[in-house]
Amino acid sequence: MPHTRATPARPQLMGVLNITPDSFSDGGELYRDGAVQIDAVVQRAQELVDAGADILDVGGESTRPGAAAVSDEIELTRVIPVITALARRFAVQISVDTSSPQVMREAAQAGASIINDVRALTRPGAVAAAVDSKLRVCLMHMRGEPATMQVAPGYADVVAEVKAFLSERIAACVAAGIPREHLMIDPGFGFGKSLQHNLQLFRALPELVAQGLPVVVGVSRKSMIGNILQRAVDARLQGSVSLALLAAQAGVRVLRVHDVGATMDALRILEAVQGNDP
Repeated sequence: MPHTRATPARPQLMGVLNITPDSFSDGGELYRDGAVQIDAVVQRAQELVDAGADILDVGGESTRPGAAAVSDEIELTRVIPVITALARRFAVQISVDTSSPQVMREAAQAGASIINDVRALTRPGAVAAAVDSKLRVCLMHMRGEPATMQVAPGYADVVAEVKAFLSERIAACVAAGIPREHLMIDPGFGFGKSLQHNLQLFRALPELVAQGLPVVVGVSRKSMIGNILQRAVDARLQGSVSLALLAAQAGVRVLRVHDVGATMDALRILEAVQGNDP
């Protein structure tokens, strides 16, 4: 019989649900006038799940460049009702995009299954909260804080420094009692990085994959696409899908995206070309 080359399963798709008034792409759509728009959230979540989302990523604090921090109380009022509603209605995994230990704990109780932390559990009490929650954790690299991270970011070797940071955070988490198999890593595209830094990291994705943990990539609609193509946020679909395909080919296991349907179509084409049944 002819030999069929084995290919890895497609990456999981993490659909974005920003419960914020100020996120760069969709702020104010699901949270406006100081209130969560639950009906709109559920409708958007249904659209994402129908399009193929494996994970729904719920965030109550914008981490776009220049964003101001919010209190735990505000973040909780935004995300806990949403996680509760989604957990009742959908069988997919729910991720909470937070750095707050209190939000991590309450999100776990509400039905979240993943902690997605742009600060890689570096806030006091975050590692302990993650240990107690027993949830999977995504550790992301960020240089500085959102309010100032894009002010002249500098590295001697961005790839080496990001890998070293993530390795240190992995070791700290494992030492604290989080099973290594519960961890994922994210190089943090756009978080304290110039366009050239982002491109260098993207080329190095196979090196990150080789570290043995699932790699998460979130580049959907980001400024690196805008800088390359000179496109506004609402005209970055083709760039977003192109980078998603390149990340999939590099072995990335999770793609955090706004446009789940278009990304899924592209991945199905890739699967067919690589020899998997679409």
